[in-house]
Amino acid sequence: MKLTLKIWRQKNAQDKGGIVEYPIDGIEPDMSFLEMLDVLNEGLINKGEEPVAFDHDCREGICGMCSLFINGEAHGPDRGVTTCQLHMRMFKDGDTIFIEPFRAKAFPVIKDLVVDRSSFDRIQHAGGFISVNTSGNTIDANTIPVPKDDADKSFDAAACIGCGACVATCKNSSAMLFVSAKVSQYALLPQGKVEATDRVLNMVHQMDLEGFGNCTNTGACEIECPKGISLENIARMNREYLAASLKG
Repeated sequence: MKLTLKIWRQKNAQDKGGIVEYPIDGIEPDMSFLEMLDVLNEGLINKGEEPVAFDHDCREGICGMCSLFINGEAHGPDRGVTTCQLHMRMFKDGDTIFIEPFRAKAFPVIKDLVVDRSSFDRIQHAGGFISVNTSGNTIDANTIPVPKDDADKSFDAAACIGCGACVATCKNSSAMLFVSAKVSQYALLPQGKVEATDRVLNMVHQMDLEGFGNCTNTGACEIECPKGISLENIARMNREYLAASLKG
């Protein structure tokens, strides 16, 4: 495949940045999108040029690092996949592909396609901990009855990898889907109910401090989420937040 890549290049957070065009040839349809970028960077390095900076780690759709905005879509044109799981067979020979970093006030650009998503870490830190004894006198988890429906929903929420696709695709750069998933995975289980009030209040407060926008109720976040995190989690978080607020 022969392609034209239009990639956002930005030296640092202070640099204005801009789109730079790169022709590339010899791309196999079975390559992943990140492997294609590896080929591009190898060529740039061989020519003595600065390679394109992009985030990657596990390349198995688990870590959430490979967050790219491809042709106007978070993680590209496929569904239920991260960028590292996107294959070049989703594109056609001769295509022009626009590649940009995730755009959000709370995700400042570090360099090129790499953004700082430590705001997500701070939100999780604000959630605190659970007071269940996890060392020494541990209690067998099977002694605490949990309805299967609740357990399934908790695991579904815990599937969130914090990639930020929900933020990138939201017109208001809302982090509600991410935060609600982290709230839900504990709120649904008895182990998480002890600190539930403080958890939801603190996490929502930190989300606001980070500069994320409000929920738009359009559902784009669920569609673009590579793990299919449900909008039901946002409704659950709103209920948890209202109940916690009324408790004072």
